[in-house]
Amino acid sequence: MQKPKFETLAIKSIENKMMDVEPVSTPIYLASTYKRNTDGSYNNDFIYSRNGNPNRTIVEQSIAQLEQGQFAFAFSSGMAAISTILQSLKSGDHIILPNDIYYAIKKLMEDVFQRWNLSYSLVNMSNLLEVEKAIKPSTALIWIESPSNPQLKISNIKSIAKIAHKSNALCVVDNTWLTPVFQNPLKLGADMVVHSTTKYFGGHSDVLGGCIVLNNNDLADKISSIQSLSGAVPAPFDCWLIARGIQTLFLRISKQTENAHKLATFLESHPKIDKVFYPGLKSHPQHLLAKSQQTGFGAMLSVLIKSTEKNAFQISTQLKYFTTATSLGGVESLVEHRKSVEGENSPTPSNLLRVSVGIEHIDDLIADWQQALS
Repeated sequence: MQKPKFETLAIKSIENKMMDVEPVSTPIYLASTYKRNTDGSYNNDFIYSRNGNPNRTIVEQSIAQLEQGQFAFAFSSGMAAISTILQSLKSGDHIILPNDIYYAIKKLMEDVFQRWNLSYSLVNMSNLLEVEKAIKPSTALIWIESPSNPQLKISNIKSIAKIAHKSNALCVVDNTWLTPVFQNPLKLGADMVVHSTTKYFGGHSDVLGGCIVLNNNDLADKISSIQSLSGAVPAPFDCWLIARGIQTLFLRISKQTENAHKLATFLESHPKIDKVFYPGLKSHPQHLLAKSQQTGFGAMLSVLIKSTEKNAFQISTQLKYFTTATSLGGVESLVEHRKSVEGENSPTPSNLLRVSVGIEHIDDLIADWQQALS
């Protein structure tokens, strides 16, 4: 065979031939497609990155282990993961949602899945009688946020899972706020766990991602099919960032939770704060329930300011160490006037500020609130 010309050599000379290299840090596999063997097989069944990528597989296997599940599926965002669960239902199915659910999910039901003829009921998920009363013959799924976003209500996961299964419905838990560091919903009877890996798994406010974890083989096949065919999958670099974040997840969220508890305790006694929503406080109505099903209380809290909506928003902008921004779970502390983000139809109190506590020194964080409230 003749020596290849320059153009051909430029392509073939950079092919990966270092299969025996074992770096300590996982490399980024920026490949959209994979070489097929002469017998027609593919190494590790990697064919095309929409179907699978080494970085995605690493993240999925890691989160499955941490959540004590058998299967995990990664997505390009938390909302993509949530949409996949809803796509797994059939037309005419009914869903029970928390009445203070993450607002984007309610919008998703109204603007998108209403056209699929999926219906829903909003209930106070911390009241088991209300959950039972909301069950219909067509109820296919009960959705739990515990703690809820943004009012941090705690739901009895074990009891609601039993209510769901008695009616042949699925129980899904959004575990984004606590992560498997503090809560394992599958061990409490949930059928699926969903995460926005954008938040604590990524941990640095620089990547979008989502994940679904479960144990049921039939459900896993259905979710896998939607993941592959719909294509809302994370890029290799996104998966690499999330995998890197997982390595420090325990340390970060432990410190953030320690800070959040101290900040919540301070704010609860401040004369300009009407109420603090934080399950770690003994004043929280579901404090004992949270203690029974969680191993930690998390790093999220919300406060009601004793003032108007305008003044509540102004206080959020006067904080120096809390960045005024949406999202949560990063190493930096964030504050958000939630109702103005969600819109005029939001059920969130107009004087509520949602706080994501970071890893800064707690003395600085408390002093910051002191000056902002003064």
